[in-house]
Formats: sequence, C-alpha cells, structure tokens
Amino acid sequence: MTLTASEPGPPPWRLLLGYVRPHRWTLLGGAVLSLLTGATGLLLPLVARGLIDDLSHDRAIAGALLAMTALVVVNAVVGALGAYVLRRTAESVVLGARRALSSYLLRLRIAAVDRTEPGDLMARITSDTTLLRTVTTESLVGFATGGLTLAATVVMMGLVDAVLLGVTVLVIAGAGVVIGLIAPRINRASKRAQQAVGVMGAALERVLGALRTVKASGAERREERALHEAAEESWRQSLRAAKWSAAAGNTAGLALQVAFITVLAVGGARVATGAIDIGTLVAFLLYVFFLISPLQQVIGAVTQYQTGAAALVRIQEALRLPAEPPGRAAPLPSPGAGPAAVAFRDVRFRYAGDLPYVHHGVTFSVPARGMTAFVGPSGAGKTTVFSLIERFYDPESGEITLDGRNLADWELPLLRAAIGYVEQDAPVLSGSLRDNLLLGNPDADEDAIARVVRTTRLDGLVARLPDGLGTLVGHRGTKLSGGERQRVAIARALLRRPRLLLLDEATSQLDAVNEAALRDTVADVARATTVLVVAHRLSTVTMADRIVVMDAGRVRAVGTHRELVGADPLYAELAATQFLAAGSRS
Repeated sequence: MTLTASEPGPPPWRLLLGYVRPHRWTLLGGAVLSLLTGATGLLLPLVARGLIDDLSHDRAIAGALLAMTALVVVNAVVGALGAYVLRRTAESVVLGARRALSSYLLRLRIAAVDRTEPGDLMARITSDTTLLRTVTTESLVGFATGGLTLAATVVMMGLVDAVLLGVTVLVIAGAGVVIGLIAPRINRASKRAQQAVGVMGAALERVLGALRTVKASGAERREERALHEAAEESWRQSLRAAKWSAAAGNTAGLALQVAFITVLAVGGARVATGAIDIGTLVAFLLYVFFLISPLQQVIGAVTQYQTGAAALVRIQEALRLPAEPPGRAAPLPSPGAGPAAVAFRDVRFRYAGDLPYVHHGVTFSVPARGMTAFVGPSGAGKTTVFSLIERFYDPESGEITLDGRNLADWELPLLRAAIGYVEQDAPVLSGSLRDNLLLGNPDADEDAIARVVRTTRLDGLVARLPDGLGTLVGHRGTKLSGGERQRVAIARALLRRPRLLLLDEATSQLDAVNEAALRDTVADVARATTVLVVAHRLSTVTMADRIVVMDAGRVRAVGTHRELVGADPLYAELAATQFLAAGSRS
C-alpha cells in the first residue's frame, strides 16, 4: 500500500533546508572551497592572455608560466578538499535523515502500520534517504556554487568583451527555456520510480516473511512475477527520468558548442576589423570553455533537485503518519510495586472507520492480583482487549482504566513499563537468545535471567544450544520450535517484573508436560500480580480466578468455571467440547 499525503506539505526545498540546517557551517565551508576552486580557474584565461601578449612582444614568459602552474596546483588541491567536505556533509545529512526517520517509524501508531506496507517504509529509510546525498551536494551546493561561478564567469567575459558576451548569453538563454520545460518531467518520472521501489520492497518483504508458505504452495513463479513487475516499473520510470535528464544535459552541451562557434565567428570578424586583438579572443574562448563546468553544475542541480524532491516528499509522507508522542524510557516496576487493577466501561472500538465494530460496549473489571481468563469464539474481541490495554489502539468511546486512572492519562512509557505482554504468535527477533530475553529489561542481572530460564523450562534448551544464551536464534527465531518461541516470549515478559501480565494464547504450541509446568508458573505469578489470559484450553480456563465470556464484541458473562457451566450456554458448550476457538484478531 502506497502512502499518500492527506494535505499539502511544505515545498521540497524547505524540507531540504530543514535537513541541511544542522550542517550549515560545514556546508558553507565546502561551498567556499568550491568557490575558491572556481576563482582560481577564472584567473587562468587572464594569465593566458598575458602569456600571449608576452609572446607577441618578445617578453619573458617564465613568470606567466609559473603563475599558471601555481593556479593549476591550487585549483586541484582546493577542489579535492572542497569535494571531500561536501561529500562528508552530504553523508551527515543522510545520517541525520535516517536517524530521524527510523526514530519516528518506531513510534508509529499500530493503526498507521496496519495501513502501510513495511517494505515501502523500508524503501523510504534506505533508497529515499540515499538520494539526499546527491541532492545536497549536486543540487543545493551545486546550484549555489555553480550559479555564483557562472555569474562571476559572465562578469569576467563582460570585462573582456561585451559584444561577445551578448552573443553567448542569447544562445544560453534559449537553452535555459528548453531545460525549464524538461525539469517537471524529470520530477514526475523520479517520483514514480521511487514509488515503484517502495512497491517492490513491500512485495519482497511480503514474500520473505512467509517464504515457507510460498514454497509449500508452489507460488514462487507467481510471486516472482509480482517482484519482476515492480522492478520493471521502477526501471521504466528511471529510464524516463534518465531520458529527460540526458535531454537537459545535451541541450546545455549543444548550447555551449553553438556559443563557441558563434563567438569564434563573431570574434574572428572583430579581430579582422581591429576591434579586439587575438589575445582577447583567446581569453574569451577560454571563458566559454570555462562556462561548461558551472553550467553543468547548475543544470545538474536542477535535474537532481527534481529527483531529490520526489524522495523528500516520500520521506515527509512517512513523517506525517500518526505516531505516538516521544518519551523517555520509563523504569520497570520495583519488586514491591504490587499488582494492577483493570476496568473497561462501555468500550466501543473498530480498527478503521470502514470496518465493523469489534467491541460493542465492552464492560468488565479485573481486581488487582489473580488470574482472569477471556474465552469465546473467534472474532469475539478477546485479543483486542489486550491491544487496547497496551494502547496500541484507543477506543472510539468508553473508558479503560488501570488502577482507577484512565489509560489516556498515563504516559505511554510508564503504562507499558507496568505490563508484560506475550503475543499470540510469540515473535522472536533475530539475534541471540540472550538478546531476546533482555529485550524488555536490558539491565537484568544473571541471577534474574537464570531464574526465568528455569521457570519457563528453557534451561534444557540452553544446555543443548552450542553457545548457550549466546546462540543466534535466526530470522524470526526460525532455529527454535513454536513451543520454544512461546517459552522465550513468556520468559521475556516475566523478566520485566510486570504488575500486569497479558498472555494471549501463550501456551497453545506447548506439549502437555511443558504446558502443565507453565500453567503452574502462571498460577504462582498470579499470586503477586494481575494476569489476564486469552485461553483456548480448558485446563487453563478452569484454574482461573474469574472467566470473562465474550461473544460478538460483548461481554455476556463473568464468573468461575463452576458458575458459568450452569449459567451460560455458550460457555457450557465450549467447555463440553474443550475447544475454545482462536482468531488472529479475536
């Protein structure tokens, strides 16, 4: 899904200045060095004219030759230094943009992530930000230094001969009109090319995220075609941009050639009539040659700006997605913080305005301490309860409180620091087993790690692994079984010392022995904290202190297993079949 801006943002040049502003002094230094490079070049035709005059009048030319040599050496050294400073500044601009964008993307609201493709977001932080490197040096600095050098060259040409300058300006002005017509086409093609890169990234992320399923379904060829189509679309649009860029560059080159021929013809006639001497004509022709570099800089700046403007707009689109407010990391609860109480009062919620409601006035309360199980058929709204408690989403109406305080009044870091959450699919990140355990509590000591490893029965796994806790678990934990990933997720949550523990079908992939052991562990945890469980096994439900039965987005009954078997027909049916259906967004 491609992001679109909901309202017009600031122009791209203003966005570019915003990224460049922190580096303005080094950028200015690089620009000054570039101008010095141009200035030394501007002096060469004047020295050449003096050299020709010396030869014409049989004067010594050693001084002129030394001066030209010195100018050439200074030009090379200063030019190299200026190029390095500008490239370093451009890389710093890219670094700043990537830092800002990555920090912002990590704060995106889950609802915003639901509406976008991760691959497209990755393209914005990689390929789009990379274009800032070129647009900073070639567009911003190139236009400034090239424009100033071009202006200085024109002034020097005017001092040498105003008539020849008029001829040159007329030819180049005609080329400028043509380039002005071409520039918007470069912008449109560049934006479409970058959008196609985002589509390709989204398609690739989609395939790699479910590669086993794709292979098992024999769908490699179909997915390959989708990837190739996105790559070809990017290629087509990039070629279109390259075509117009080449047209702009060749127009400028043609204009300079025409200017050279015209100056040579008009200047030759002026030499013949005695209006100017041969040295003046040679100096002016050298300035025409010297025009090539700054003119290419200016034209390159215009064309690169069109490409960079498309990237800047895409970056800005990502930065305008709804995000959570920035905040400092909150300390985890102290061991004596005590459990938390949770209450829902007439909560209504849907995932998007064009989707049906998931919650239709959900109301229940969970006292501090003990285990509460949520049961019901698929689509009842059980998992959504946990997403609302974590404030991944906010309810459309109603109130959710933690310790009697509305969740909207909590600072998000403080709220989430009090909660341990084990998701339905128990994600494990690439990296080591230790990295995964410490994800929610990086300051945990070895004793705490060893304790949760024993509690979740991971000690046998750690003993078998070649590097113990330092063993890499693979992309998304592919080196672990489903049950092992669940135990890692539970251990990770317990290591946070949560006041409220949310377990969404957290033991569904465990064998009977490990499931029983972890069930006992959860029961022990529930004596000191509040545990909410989305359960689909009768053995888990029967040990809960209270059970909330949900159906079609409503709470239909609350009680113990014994009470509900006789009081609620739906619960009695679920208990009789020992099957409590699961759902991905239940």
